[in-house]
Amino acid sequence: MTLRTLIVDDESLARSRLRTLLGDCSAPAAEVVAEAAQGSEALQCIASTALDLVLLDIHMPGMDGIELAQALRGRIDAPAVVFVTAHAAHAVTAFELDAVDYLTKPVRVERLQQALQKVERHLKERRALLTDSAPEALLIQERGRVERVPLGEVLYLKSELKYLTVRTATHSHIYDGSLSDFEERYPGRFVRVHRNALVARAAIRALEKHDDGEDAEGWALRLAGIAEPVAVSRRQLPGVRDVLKDMP
Repeated sequence: MTLRTLIVDDESLARSRLRTLLGDCSAPAAEVVAEAAQGSEALQCIASTALDLVLLDIHMPGMDGIELAQALRGRIDAPAVVFVTAHAAHAVTAFELDAVDYLTKPVRVERLQQALQKVERHLKERRALLTDSAPEALLIQERGRVERVPLGEVLYLKSELKYLTVRTATHSHIYDGSLSDFEERYPGRFVRVHRNALVARAAIRALEKHDDGEDAEGWALRLAGIAEPVAVSRRQLPGVRDVLKDMP
């Protein structure tokens, strides 16, 4: 595998040094196909160029490296991200944003080679999941790896700011998607219970009165496998009751 690579750093000398170091790496090799001096420029490049890897600085004018990684998080087609920075303080944040590795300057060629090997393993794992013929599932990037979550295990989806919380009986995942897309693609699997929530029909166990501190006359669903109730809005309540009537 040859990794098609984008170098993002606002210092031209830093970009030049990384390009030189990459030339000394092998197995896997890396081909620098583009460079960018700021995050917004890099984002445009990622949108228009087939890439495997982004070597990403953090402190840059305008959109910085953390903001760029946030914009890429959860996109299954996004290139792998390896941070390359003079500041070690952001390592925890970087891995929370699913970075594959975190390198501090000055970068040694041996350490860069290790990062490329991690990226190669990450990409092979992701591509294997994409071609898997197993039952339909969500591919969720978390902490530098891809996790396959079967749709049959999803109990509910909630819209949280720009992302979705995907809840199973054992975990909560963050996923880049929209409720309306799930509602359109899987009308027989999920039911709208609130403007910000879909629930798996098969997981519904009971509809009950629920006082959330704001609405004493509220309603919520109890689901199989989890203790927390899922609020039902007044607008969606009739539809939820119809679903319950049709259940065996």
